[in-house]
Parts: sequence; C-alpha cells; structure tokens
Amino acid sequence: MALQRRHRILEALAALFALVAVLGCAARLLPMSLQTLPWVPVIVAATPWFTVVALLAAILSLITHRWFTLLVAAGCIALEVSWQMPYFVNGPSLGTDTLQAMSRPRADTTDNVARVMTANVYKGQADAGQIVDLVRDQHVEVLALQETTDDFVAKLEEAGLSMLLPYSVVASSDGVYGNGLWSATPLDSPQDAEFNSSASFMPAGTVAFDQGRLFERFVSVHTTSPNPATWKQWSTSVDELRTLTGKGGYVLMGDFNATTDHAVFRHMLGADYQDATVASGHGMVFTWPMDRKMVPAGVCLDHIVVGKDVTVGQVEAKTIAGSDHRALLATLQFPKVGE
Repeated sequence: MALQRRHRILEALAALFALVAVLGCAARLLPMSLQTLPWVPVIVAATPWFTVVALLAAILSLITHRWFTLLVAAGCIALEVSWQMPYFVNGPSLGTDTLQAMSRPRADTTDNVARVMTANVYKGQADAGQIVDLVRDQHVEVLALQETTDDFVAKLEEAGLSMLLPYSVVASSDGVYGNGLWSATPLDSPQDAEFNSSASFMPAGTVAFDQGRLFERFVSVHTTSPNPATWKQWSTSVDELRTLTGKGGYVLMGDFNATTDHAVFRHMLGADYQDATVASGHGMVFTWPMDRKMVPAGVCLDHIVVGKDVTVGQVEAKTIAGSDHRALLATLQFPKVGE
C-alpha cells in the first residue's frame, strides 16, 4: 500500500512538472503582442530553466511508466534545446591579429578590435573603484553604464576613470539616474539621447577604428523594466530600439531588461543585428539578479548588440560589489575597410 501511494505521488509530480514545462514553452511561443500580458515577460525570462523542470518530468515519467507524460516532457525538452542551442554553437573565430592584440599589455586604439564593457550600477550603489579596476585590467576601450548618479560619476573620476577613458557623455532624463558612455578615443557627435526613448535618455557617440577609417556608433541602453504597472511600456521601450537596428554601424550596450527568449528582443535585433553572447557560441552568460541571498544569477538582461558583420570573442560576466547586475565584457572584431 505504501509503495502504491508513493507511486501515485511520483505520477502526480511528473504530471505537474510536465504541465509547468508546457506552460513555460507556451509563454515563449506567444507572439510579441501577447507577451505583454501580466507576468508573461517574467515567465519567458525563465525559459532556460523550464528545461530542468521538463527533465524532472521525464525522469519521473520513466520511473512510473507514464508514457504520455514522458512524450510531453520530451517535446518540451526538444523545444528548449532548439531555443538555447545557438548559445553553444561557436561562431567565426577571432583572427590571429586580434588574438595578438588581446595579448598586449595595452589596448591598441588604432586597430579594428575593441574590448567593451557594460554594467548597470544599481542607482549609483556599485563599487566605482572596482569598475575602474576592471576597465584597467581588461583593457576596456568603450564602457557603457546605466543607473548612474552625479555622485557615482564623481567617484569614477576619483578612482581614475578619466585617465583610462577620458572621453564621455552622461545624460539623465529625470535628473537623478542616468546612463553614460566612456571611451579611450574621442567620441564624435556625442548625444545625450540618440533617439526619443520612452524609457530613458540613451547617450551615444561615434568611435573611430582601423586608424580612423571605420566608425561605429555606440549607445548606452536602458529600457523599462517589466512590472505590473509597465508590461506594455516595457515592450514598447525595447521595440523602440528598432529605430537604431534598422540602420547600420551601431553597437548597443546595456540593460535591455529582456532576454533572447522575449519575442520583442528578437524583433528588435531584426535581420542585421545579433546578440554578442549568442554570436560567440561559448554558452549562456547570466547577469541578474546579484542582490538576492541564496539566489544565483539566472537571467541575462544585459546585452551587447552588434551587426552581423562583427566577430565576437568569448563574452564573460564579472561581479561588481553593490550592484544587482553583473558587468558584461566582450571582444569585438570589426571588419576592416575594404574587406
């Protein structure tokens, strides 16, 4: 009798896990317009983790011989694998010149390679000194920060950021929290807001590469976060970035408050842009949340978005004390002029 009761419990758990996995897959399959329904963006953000739920359902189904439940779980696993597989398929390798440039003690600001970094500094609470140390140690040439404050920018200056990245543009839409862009070389045509975003001022500047023959427009991005009061505004703020990805020559770095599983993020990429983490093919890189005890980072809300003609090296995340996001770093190899 006890064995039979245990068997029924396992059957119920298998069915429950399979149902949860199905709901997770269904949310991911919804079109962009329906992913603005309450709490759907949050569910979609957890898409990779429904693979674990589906695996549990499959294991319990095998144990209890529930073949229909097993079939459902297997279908969910197949979908999840197809969605996340691009993260693990290596893209084009960095060239030999790029690898040599990365091994030098200092970054060469005249070549077609850039080491870039983005970080949400959590309303100016992140450790400014640690960010400057990362910029120095990682030879960062272009830095994008979100949720800065005047006091935080002053701390960056005190820590020596201007000695490494002397050119900058920082802007705030509400006078309190802003976004910023810093560069090792002059920022041409700096703008407080590259376009009329409903979320925040997104400053931009053009950086020259390949001995001044190639120009890329960098933007520090921060969209609206999804919560019960802003589901539709969240989707709108991400989709507005199509204003930029509909053009060429942009590098968007920042807190997009969306993952590659969100339909609006994929729509924003369009046909000509790619997510750097996916393009590198070295696995998923989680950046949020970092301020919750006993809860590891399990969502990638921060992105570096580049044109499909850009080759991306391994993307990595670095923990910043005081921030709820990890910093994201990448090596970008731009096509040389004439290639």
